[in-house]
Order: sequence, then structure tokens, then C-alpha cells
Amino acid sequence: MRLFRRHPLLAPVLLCALAVLAARPTDVDGGSGTGTGAEVARLHEEAAAATRRYEDGRRAAEEQRARAQRLEEQLDGRRREIAVLRGDLGRLASAQYRDGGGLPVAARMLLAEDPDQVMRGQQALSRAQAALDRAIAKSRRAEARLAADEARAAAQWRALDQRNAELAEAKRDIEEKLEEARQRLQGQADTSAAAGACRGAVRLDQPATGFTSQWVAPVETYVLSASYGSGGARWANRHTGQDFAVPIGTPVRAVGYGQVVRVSCGGPFGIEIVLQHGDGYYTQYAHLAAVAVEQGERVAPGQWIGQSGTTGNSTGPHLHFEVRVTPQAGSAVDPVGWLTARGVPIG
Repeated sequence: MRLFRRHPLLAPVLLCALAVLAARPTDVDGGSGTGTGAEVARLHEEAAAATRRYEDGRRAAEEQRARAQRLEEQLDGRRREIAVLRGDLGRLASAQYRDGGGLPVAARMLLAEDPDQVMRGQQALSRAQAALDRAIAKSRRAEARLAADEARAAAQWRALDQRNAELAEAKRDIEEKLEEARQRLQGQADTSAAAGACRGAVRLDQPATGFTSQWVAPVETYVLSASYGSGGARWANRHTGQDFAVPIGTPVRAVGYGQVVRVSCGGPFGIEIVLQHGDGYYTQYAHLAAVAVEQGERVAPGQWIGQSGTTGNSTGPHLHFEVRVTPQAGSAVDPVGWLTARGVPIG
């Protein structure tokens, strides 16, 4: 009792502190590189790298297969050339036989009216036959070299195909793990959105961006879906942003320098982030599955601020991106034109 008499405000202060702690977002995925959100981001990068390795291997295999086919065509041409040369040899032998080639040269010279002419003809025939023999030998050597090259190219092509099959299997394994992690992440996000209480920021390992411009697109790769001003049963009036169709867990980027002025969960936008930029505009990133920043935090162009999802009034995984003149809904402008004016074409 003496404790409370000496510090009459201590008990209320402790109760207030406990209430504040209880009201703070639950930091389930807190800490760099931990939790489902970080796992999805890591697997997302691994899947992208595996895809690049697979595509590189596929292109290399196709190039090697084309080289083997070219060598095979050259080899066929060389074989046809040898067949023609052998035909020439056969014709020479037939001509020699018809002209008395079966008799010894001395006998033909004795029986001939012009022995010198017989000698000259025999020498010409010998030279022609020797030239053909040399040509055939040369072609055979070239054929052997081509056959060896073709065998090596075919072996390399088969090895590349085998390696590509292994890369494809590794790619499928990563993608299966990624899809399972995405579903877990979305399940956690749905729970948070239903409760209206955001989970703590997932501190993702930021990639080295190297951006030279002050403005970037909100996601790296995407397919455009609902556009600004389009109509539909899902919206009370018109669509107020630009939708980027991307898989669950895709890293969402700050489009420019700014400060986080809103992180909220629940409602039609689900999990959302609103940034204030130095030129007086605000950008909104909605239907997220996770956030990677806290309110009041400053961000840079290309910084990962969250991960896409399908929370709130959403029919599938996508990022809803808005540009506003105030932090509140109802003040949106065309985000594609806004980004284009800042050197970021969208399409």
C-alpha cells in the first residue's frame, strides 16, 4: 500500500501502458528475413532466378541443337560430294577399259599408230585418277572431322537437355513451395483484414535496385487489369485506380520518395498503405497481403513496402494503385497519366 501512496499516478500509468501495448499491431512476422511474408519474398526471388536459369539453359540447348543440325547437313553434303567423286572414278575406269585399258601400256604402244599419243593419254588418265584419289582422300578427312564435330555437338546438346530437365524440376519444386507459402500468407492476411488489425511490418531483405530515376512503377512485372474510370458492379461509381494483376506475395514498391501516412486493415481496400510525396500527391497501395513499413516511416523509390494479395473487396490477386490529391478516398486522379508524366510509362 505504501507504494501507491508514494506514487499515486503509477497504477494508472501502468494500466495505460498495458492498454497501448495491447492495441499495437501484432508483430507476427517481425524481424528481417523471418515469417511467412519474408518466406514468400525469398521464394519469389528464387523462383525468378530459377526461371532465368531454365530459360538460359533452354536457349543454350536450342543453339547447340541447331549447331548439331548444321553440322549434320554439312556432313550429308560432304558424303554426297564423295559419292560424286567416286562416280567420276568409275567413269574413268570404264573409259580406260573401253579404250583398251585392259592391255599393258607397252602392248598398246606397240599396236598403236601413234605411240606418243597413247603415252600422253595414259599420263593424262593417270594424273586425273591421282587427282580424284587426292580429292576423295581430302573429302574423307573432312567427313571424319565433321562427323567428330557433329558427335560432340550432339553430345553437348543431349547434356544440355538433361541439365535443363533438372532445372525444370528444381523450378517446379520452388514454385510449389512458393504457392503453398502464398496461400498461408493470404490466409493470415484475411484473418487480419477480418479483425481490422494489421500485423506488424514484415522487414523484407531489400534488393539492390540501383534506380537512377526518382519515380518507378509500383510492381516490376504485371498484367494491367481494371483501369482508372472503368465501370463495374464492384464499384459504387467508377474505378478510382489502376489494377496490376500479380500473384499473391509479389513485392510492391514505393513509386517515389515519400512518407507512410497510413497503414490500415479492413474495409473495401483490405490491407492498404498510403504514402505522401514531396510534390503534394499521395499514392495508395491496396488489397495487400502484408506490409513492410510502419506509419511515419520514410521510403525511397523502388523500396519494397508490402506484398500484393487479395484482401478486401477483391476478386483475385492484384495491386490496386491510386494517386490522390489528399490522403482520403474520393480525390483520385488518373494514375497512369500521372506516372507517365514522371517518366514511368505503364502498359
